[in-house]
Amino acid sequence: MNDIYHLHRGTAPLLISLPHDGSFIPEAIAGRMRPAARRSPDTDWHVGQLYAFARELGASIIAPTHSRYVIDLNRPADGHALYPGRQETGLVPTIMFDGEPIYLDGRAPDAEDIRHRVAHYWQPYHAALAGELTRLRALHPRVVLWEGHSIRSRVPMLFDGQLPDLNLGFADGEASAMDLRQALQDVLDHQRGFSHVTDGRFKGGYITRHFGRPSDGVNAVQMEMAQLNYMDEECFEYLPERAQKVQPLLGELLKTCLRVMARPA
Repeated sequence: MNDIYHLHRGTAPLLISLPHDGSFIPEAIAGRMRPAARRSPDTDWHVGQLYAFARELGASIIAPTHSRYVIDLNRPADGHALYPGRQETGLVPTIMFDGEPIYLDGRAPDAEDIRHRVAHYWQPYHAALAGELTRLRALHPRVVLWEGHSIRSRVPMLFDGQLPDLNLGFADGEASAMDLRQALQDVLDHQRGFSHVTDGRFKGGYITRHFGRPSDGVNAVQMEMAQLNYMDEECFEYLPERAQKVQPLLGELLKTCLRVMARPA
């Protein structure tokens, strides 16, 4: 554990990354922000709590301490767009998901500030992520990197209408082997409680695309969940009775990852 990220090391061929779980904003940065942004409203609230059960499966779990407003760990360090031609927030966001500015007039980060944030926050998280994958690959022929995300069910700036409950992403099939993709799809297709889509609006961010190398034994999957399935989207309160309805399905998806990884490639 350190002040940039928390890493729990497991023994199973599964690493759960929660790159937007952090909400802390240092005062030196928060003092330049508008009041609404200081709450870090676009956090993937409570995903660490939602996935805590995965420790019992032997999974490793890594999560940052700081808000995506400090730096977005699921964006490339050079800041290039993940979805060209579509509205999105960047490496160091300057607008919130509602389109409102994060920073006070004239207080947005400059190039030197961005370089500092990459070095101080982005690089340590990605080095730890890469190191844990290397450790797990030394133990297992194949591993899964599971990217756990959540977002409000309605974000007009990013997508039309209401988002499906569960949004599975394989970077258009490039980030995971076919046997894993099919097995996870089968789990979703055979349940009836939650709407779902694969490689839709959220098909995998930088981490999924960068680390997903099935030919090298690393399969990456992104799960973007609509937050109404486990929390109150208005006040950010965790709702255990809702979470307990979706956690068994998440558990079955993670167990499916482990079963597939136990098979010969």
